[in-house]
Amino acid sequence: MIKSVMPLSFIIALRFFGLFIVLPVISVYALSLEGSNATLVGIVVGGYALTQVIFQVPFGVMSDKLGRKGTIIMGLFLFAIGSLICAVATDIYTLMLGRLLQGAGAIGAVVTAMISDIVKEHERPKAMALMGMFIGLAFAIAMIAGPLIGGFIGVPVLFYITMILALASIYILVKKVPNPPKITHTYNEKLSFKDVLGNANINRMHITNFLQKGLMTFAFLVIPIILTRDYSWEKSELWYVYLPSMIFGILSMGPAAIIAEKKGKFREILALGIVFFILSYLIIGFSASALVFSIGVVVFFVGFNMHEPIMQSLTSKFAKVHQRGSVLGVFNSFGYLGTFIGGVLGGIMLDSIDLKTFSIIIAVVCILWLFLIISMPNPSKTKTLYLDLNDYKLNTTVLNDNTKVEEWYINNSENVVAVKFNESNISEDEIKSLLK
Repeated sequence: MIKSVMPLSFIIALRFFGLFIVLPVISVYALSLEGSNATLVGIVVGGYALTQVIFQVPFGVMSDKLGRKGTIIMGLFLFAIGSLICAVATDIYTLMLGRLLQGAGAIGAVVTAMISDIVKEHERPKAMALMGMFIGLAFAIAMIAGPLIGGFIGVPVLFYITMILALASIYILVKKVPNPPKITHTYNEKLSFKDVLGNANINRMHITNFLQKGLMTFAFLVIPIILTRDYSWEKSELWYVYLPSMIFGILSMGPAAIIAEKKGKFREILALGIVFFILSYLIIGFSASALVFSIGVVVFFVGFNMHEPIMQSLTSKFAKVHQRGSVLGVFNSFGYLGTFIGGVLGGIMLDSIDLKTFSIIIAVVCILWLFLIISMPNPSKTKTLYLDLNDYKLNTTVLNDNTKVEEWYINNSENVVAVKFNESNISEDEIKSLLK
């Protein structure tokens, strides 16, 4: 599993590194460009997410129909071109164009769907946790490298780095990533967005991704501006707050993933992360010193990193095999819509209302979000059983007619049948007896 997932995890980590490395300094840098104001800076910070929203679903559907690898290559090329435009930009509008093109390479859902294709259901949480760990490490390194490189050499250099990493990712994809297995599923109907958008559990995850990413973007807009404007920090000093944030965030990631996956405590981990969001924004909003403000930032990233390893795994668990790319495309679209709105609202807020008032609004929204998560059924009851077709008979009539079987499909590459079920309704032994 690790050999198959490692290259893909590395690719997605490199891409996120390219996005993360500019986040600590881009708002301050964008303010210095010709024609800028706080609202336009907010669009620049979250602008790449707008095109992510537009292209996530088309890229996901394209990958379901035409293949994962070609779709990922196309997205990485667009990301590289956008990075180059950002690097040479001298005014706010050119930088905005580059950010929009960076977002047009919307491959996040495709990579996640490809990982879901390659690994078995019971290995998927580990695979997603591995991917989350790589993203977390990329996040941590970027938070240190961004302020240092941007502060001492210049922010345009950061965009050249992102372009090089995108091109390197294409090489890794072609040379190191195995082709996904050939799947035969039981669905003859065309993709139905009623199924994709009509699942209450999937919709809860869409909302969760929207709010989490919105809060993250707003944080990255506010943190460097407040620290440099109100507390007289230099851009090269921002790593003082990002380093402890990343250390505590990464330390929280492993236990959160283990408790969620091994103990079946998905709801509890998501809820606890939301509690950290509430506390962090109240601390940030009511802080009277750089130290207290920094503590709020650390608390935020602890909550954020608790969510990261389990959200995509949980969403893919609710999706049917022939809709994974599309479901994860919609899931990521919600996340990037939150990123865009978080950036835009953050820019408007900096121009119009105080941080304390906005932090109270965020706390109220998070309380409502908390109730939404608590009401979610326990997802750990959903299991997938893999049976070797050399040992079991494929009885399609029995599987199709059994209402307790939620889904089944054949992995032709490994000659196994995968049966998804809720263990509250039927046991593994009962399914095995059906196919003996």
